[in-house]
This record gives sequence, structure tokens and C-alpha cells, in this order.
Amino acid sequence: MSESPPTPPTLLYCHCQYAQVLPQDVKAAVLKALCDAGVPFEAVPDLCELSARHDPSLKRLANGGPVKIAACYPRAVKWLFAAAAAPLSPDHTEIVNLRATPAEQAVATLLAPELRPNLPAAAPGTDENQPAPATAS
Repeated sequence: MSESPPTPPTLLYCHCQYAQVLPQDVKAAVLKALCDAGVPFEAVPDLCELSARHDPSLKRLANGGPVKIAACYPRAVKWLFAAAAAPLSPDHTEIVNLRATPAEQAVATLLAPELRPNLPAAAPGTDENQPAPATAS
């Protein structure tokens, strides 16, 4: 009996509409490349806003199998989903940081068939889905 091929990752693109911390040229180039590639992907105006509203789409994405997310820092994306009670699977999530990755490289990563999970791990002894307590500096 042969195994079925692995499920391709869902692609999620965040436009960072409100905070506007992503470089405009990178956002535009990645969005255009995804559209031109003809691959299915989901685009959201702003993950921060979806998290604040506890949008049910975040749970659907978190529970829907492998996912590649084009947004900002992996740690920030992880906690946005956790804050919305939609924790991402560390084994099935790859974040493409559009703040620090050139558009060409971001697109290549998003369109690559393999998934390279890169969610940061929680500190030992902490709950993976709860933000660490603030510490005095």
C-alpha cells in the first residue's frame, strides 16, 4: 500500500495594514509573486487585528495542517495566534519574516514544497501556548 503524498502547506500572507512594519516594496513583490504563481493562498489585511478580535479563521489555520505564514518575526506570529486561543503547531508551521527577508528569498521559501518548521520554542518549564511573564530589566 502506498502512502499518499504529504498535504501541501496552506500559504498565509499578512499585509500588515495597520502597524505597517513590513517594507512596502517587499509586501508588494511577495503578493504579486504569489498571485502570478497561481497557487492557492490566503491573504489577510492584518494578523494583529485578527488576533485582537479572536477571529475564528486563526483557529482554522492553526488546526488545518501544515502552514507557511508570510508576516513578521516568528516569535510575534506565534504569540498572535496564541493570544487568539489558536496556538500554532511547532512541527507544522514555518514563518517567513518579511521584515528581514528579501522578497525573492521570501517567495522562494513560500513556494518551496518542503516545510521547514521554525517557531521558537518556549522556555523550559513554561506553557508553550502562554506568553512568558514579563521580567524587570
